[in-house]
Amino acid sequence: MTSTPRKSRVCPGKGKRVLTPEILDCDSEEKFVKSLHDFIEHEKRYLKCPQEGPSELRYVLYRSVFNKLIARSSSYKSVLLSIKTEYDSVIRAITQRLEETRISQDSVKASRLQLRSIEACESRVVSLRDRISVLQKENIQLQQEIDRQNSLREQTMWIPGLTLADSENLELLEKHLSHLQTRREALQERRSQCVSMEVRTTLSKEEEATQRWRNSMKEENMQLKLLYKRLRCVYDHLCNWREGGQRPPLEEEVQLVRKEVTHTTVTEDDFLTIDTELLESEEPTGVDESEYLTEYLNRFVDLFDSAQYKEAALQAAHSPRGLLRNLHTVHMFKAVTAPPHSPPPLLLLFHSLITTVPVGQRLPESVSYEGVCCALEQGHWQLLTHAHNFDKLTCSERLGDILTEHAQKNASVYLSDMLLAMASQHYKACGAHRKLSLSMCRRGLTHSAVELMRRCEDLTPEDYLCVFRQQPSLSLLQLLTRPAGGGGKLSVGVACAALLSDPQLQEFALQLLDSLNRRGPGVLEEAILQDSGGTVEQWSDISDVCSLLQRSDLSHAIRSVLLSQSGTEVLSSDPEGALLTQHLYM
Repeated sequence: MTSTPRKSRVCPGKGKRVLTPEILDCDSEEKFVKSLHDFIEHEKRYLKCPQEGPSELRYVLYRSVFNKLIARSSSYKSVLLSIKTEYDSVIRAITQRLEETRISQDSVKASRLQLRSIEACESRVVSLRDRISVLQKENIQLQQEIDRQNSLREQTMWIPGLTLADSENLELLEKHLSHLQTRREALQERRSQCVSMEVRTTLSKEEEATQRWRNSMKEENMQLKLLYKRLRCVYDHLCNWREGGQRPPLEEEVQLVRKEVTHTTVTEDDFLTIDTELLESEEPTGVDESEYLTEYLNRFVDLFDSAQYKEAALQAAHSPRGLLRNLHTVHMFKAVTAPPHSPPPLLLLFHSLITTVPVGQRLPESVSYEGVCCALEQGHWQLLTHAHNFDKLTCSERLGDILTEHAQKNASVYLSDMLLAMASQHYKACGAHRKLSLSMCRRGLTHSAVELMRRCEDLTPEDYLCVFRQQPSLSLLQLLTRPAGGGGKLSVGVACAALLSDPQLQEFALQLLDSLNRRGPGVLEEAILQDSGGTVEQWSDISDVCSLLQRSDLSHAIRSVLLSQSGTEVLSSDPEGALLTQHLYM
């Protein structure tokens, strides 16, 4: 018996070489069949053929085994060949049927995809149709609105100011006619007041000539004022020399005066002082005083009526005996409107009054208030600074209030601080200590404000709380409740009870209690026991509120202090501290 040599194969997945059993050509049929069976099983495992269902690998394996069987057989070779042919035909038919099935499945899938795309297109077409219908409706509405607007334009073109319905109403037509007649009369009156271009050109030339003359007079006036100051200086020195006890030689005095006069200059403040001195020296006395005042007032009225507000303001500022420095003049300038690109007349008046009022005198309180309001509205900060620095305003509490209001609205820190400082001057002069303290707190001067409040005997704990509510901060609260000298005016218990009742200020009360509790053991207890203004009921309420605010640590600390006392014994050195413990255990 001969056998085919075995071939070595690599087992997939393991990498080891194994021997593949070959079909034996032996005389024993049993051994031959067994070798066929071993070969089939080994090849099926090696090729990983599926156990069920059609498999191309299994068909190839069985075809090779069938060929080996046909080659061994001699009697039934033709029959086996016929069977093999039939077997191959069946296999080809099955393979063709599987291929056709796969092709039909692919076509079904393609049909489904195509159907889905068609459905998506149909949904898009439906949405587009809906959008088109919406756009058509909007287009119709827009067209209707355009037609309505065109109709309104056509109606207003018939009678300007009246619609078609109003044009058919006789009462409205009569009212409209009377309005047009009144307007026509106003236009005719205005036309009568107008002048021709030739007159305007002539007036313009005359105004230019007058301006040149004023400039020359102004220069000459400056020279005269400089000369006046130098002569005044010489006069003062000679008077002092004559009245002096031990007089130096006249020649030395003249040399000294000459040097001083040589370096003498005139500033803007000197101009105002000289004007005041000259005008006061020229004020009439005696019989011609009434005539002079009448002429002066007529001149002021003429300037004011001709809209020469700057000249009229100077005339009012230089009025003899301050005749026009009153609230009536202020209302006159406040009631008129300035020409375009010109400052308000009231600001011109206030500027003239501030720059011409004599040193040591102040404007009336009502005039000061109106002028400051106008300067604040126009943002004329330099004029306000000049008025306050030279003390030319009468201080009042309402003037401080308006300055504080503008300071809070102003975004500039520098301007806000400047306005608050001006307001503080007015509050200090008027004795408004609470508003003065609040103004200082707004400027950041917290410690100075608290010291001021402690020195003022007229301030009460309610004033302390009022200042804190308008400018709340932990540092201010700590300073207000800190004992100083004879004790703090604002009780810790009163302050915490008042702040905890306000939801917006509860956090400050909790921060104050936290700061006392963190400073060390016994600090909070000492603050409670030495609290002359707080009662047991107030501290008990404070503990309850702390518990409601989820601050059980503070609530427990306060409760511990209250429960640690016995009877009515007072542990505090403060004799008024009995208010705290007088109700315990009763």
